[in-house]
Amino acid sequence: MTLLENYPLVAALSAIILSQLIKIPVAYFLKRPSTVALAMSTGGMPSSHSAGVTALVTSLLIEYGVASPYVAIAFTFGVIVMFDSMGVRRQSGEHGIIINELIRDFDDLQKSFSKYHHEEVLKEDDEELRSRGFLGHKPIEVFFGIISGIIIALVISLFY
Repeated sequence: MTLLENYPLVAALSAIILSQLIKIPVAYFLKRPSTVALAMSTGGMPSSHSAGVTALVTSLLIEYGVASPYVAIAFTFGVIVMFDSMGVRRQSGEHGIIINELIRDFDDLQKSFSKYHHEEVLKEDDEELRSRGFLGHKPIEVFFGIISGIIIALVISLFY
């Protein structure tokens, strides 16, 4: 069996890739910054985490049925992934935003002191100081990731 004959794998990977690509036009229509880099980032609408695990579960349901231990494993894995993407990773992203605000405040404070002192202040590269702001997903992003994953798995099943 070659990798391309593995319907659940193809469905899951296709859902991840398509969900990442869909983020660009979705961001544009929601009047948010939309660049090609968005397709390589975490977070955003729809959740590729949710789309991937949902496509995996859906394809395993189609291929093996609801009583399959594969479905049980994938479903449990999917719940953990989606919970993590909304919970821990989302909180980490929100902390990153606050850290970036603190860095900006510190920079402003440093600038206000430096005009009173005639010393040159060495600054690190801003990109190194900045924390990534968006890591996780909002519940609505996870919901649309689930819908995307189901649709993508069903469409791909037509070719298997």
